[in-house]
Amino acid sequence: MPTTATAGAGRQTQSRAITPYRPLEKQPLPAGRPRSWYITHNRRLKAMRLSIALLDSGVHYPAQASNEKIRRTAESVGIRPPSDRTCRLVRTLLRYSR
Repeated sequence: MPTTATAGAGRQTQSRAITPYRPLEKQPLPAGRPRSWYITHNRRLKAMRLSIALLDSGVHYPAQASNEKIRRTAESVGIRPPSDRTCRLVRTLLRYSR
């Protein structure tokens, strides 16, 4: 590991190694909820991932995010194409992220 000298102390310290990003391990969803809860939950997660990808690509306003642009972003990120309802949710998230 490379070392760097500290100012004034005359001793050397080791610099920290940068570790790559590691996503959290997925946990199973709670059992016993109605099917509509799971559908809504997964839709929100998908919309959140798409919103983050759009923000990273420079789309900051809902008016900039058409359904086609959201679907192209989903394709480039590797997510299945979202429904019209999910696209509307993505624009809602963009509206409230400011």
